[in-house]
Amino acid sequence: MKQSVNNKSAFVATGLMLFALFFGAGNLIFPSGMGQQAGSNVFAAMAGFLLTGAGLPLLGVIAFGYSGARDVQQLASRVAPWYGVLFAAALYLSIGPLFATPRTATVSFEIGVVPFMGETVSDSAKSIGLFIFCLIFFGLSFWLAVSPGKLVDRIGRVLTPALLLTIAVLVGYAAIAPMAPLQAPAEAYQSDAFTKGILAGYETMDALAALVFAIIVIEAVRYNMGINDDKQVLRLTIRSGLVAASALAIVYILIAYMGATSVGGIGLQDNGAAVLSKSAQHYFGTFGNILLAAIVFLACLTTSVGLITSCGEYFARLIPALSYHKWAVVFTVVSFGLANFGLGTIIKFSIPVLMLLYPLTIAIIVLTFLHKLFDGKRVVYATTILFTSVLAVVDGWKTAHSMFGGAEDGLIMRINETLSGVLPLYSVGLGWVIPAAAGFVLGFILSKTVCK
Repeated sequence: MKQSVNNKSAFVATGLMLFALFFGAGNLIFPSGMGQQAGSNVFAAMAGFLLTGAGLPLLGVIAFGYSGARDVQQLASRVAPWYGVLFAAALYLSIGPLFATPRTATVSFEIGVVPFMGETVSDSAKSIGLFIFCLIFFGLSFWLAVSPGKLVDRIGRVLTPALLLTIAVLVGYAAIAPMAPLQAPAEAYQSDAFTKGILAGYETMDALAALVFAIIVIEAVRYNMGINDDKQVLRLTIRSGLVAASALAIVYILIAYMGATSVGGIGLQDNGAAVLSKSAQHYFGTFGNILLAAIVFLACLTTSVGLITSCGEYFARLIPALSYHKWAVVFTVVSFGLANFGLGTIIKFSIPVLMLLYPLTIAIIVLTFLHKLFDGKRVVYATTILFTSVLAVVDGWKTAHSMFGGAEDGLIMRINETLSGVLPLYSVGLGWVIPAAAGFVLGFILSKTVCK
């Protein structure tokens, strides 16, 4: 009985730890920004957002536990060894120094510093402020990432309930006393709000991170709980994942609703960070900004340390010529440099990459669950990923083309026009689904005939 009670408290603690790992910069800013844009269609948009923002991370954690793989590279190597290295490196770089880690600093700056700089601050002064802030932020991140001991773990244990409590007070108050009625949705959300929500959920990057964080959960179950039976490990991993996903879903719903009801009070904002800071100021004045700034700073700092650490450890294994400490220096410096381009620029560059990586990640997760159906034959993995990657590349290329002002008659736009007329779901950003299914069917047939 005592062991059962201990296991119960342990999987809850592990689930909260997983929530803390997931919950960083993007988890705050994207649902609030999406809520503003969705307006009266916020509930349809949020349903889609929850699928990719909470559901996919849960499936990723479960899939990894189900697979029995040692790490992301080994799991993706079921397609081909070279693909395993390529996919894992791309995933770590995306959730690390290229996008997610710089974003932790810029979100902290936007929420914690900008509201106190005044409305009339010049762009040059803001850039200098961002530079100084990033220098301090990444200096602390590097120090914590290379320092021994359990300092980060201790921060996380205190931070998670404090963060949840603070956000709960803010969004709970907003739910009880919304600033204004729901406004008409912005043009992008006037139709297909559900699908737009699915794509907005990509921006949290949590489904990508799930394949990395799942390793931490499984190790916690095996070593902290002292459980080695594979079925029991999977069962407790699922329960821990459910705790984390449930917490994420509740916070997302409340933040999105706050964003949707804030337009009449604070107007449309450029990004979710501004929505949060101005909402906190609206409800609680200067104290709200100070409290939110402190919590978000610590939350993002912990996430930054975790990302630098995980990326450093992976690349030290992949390329052992450089030690973990040297990789940590590289990733800290790169993150610092990219962060100084600002939050809007980071988001702008990350979206095309996410449009490429997310379909490939979803395909790997689904194939993991179907592994036994086709006896794990490599040909099924290869054809499914091949067919998925073609459309994923097109989606990423098209997104980059439109975001960076490409010519209307460019090659990708001609491809886009053709595919829009013949491929179901393509026009809403999910054109890869049908090709992925076709690739799976082809691979399955080959596995039963040619590749027995």
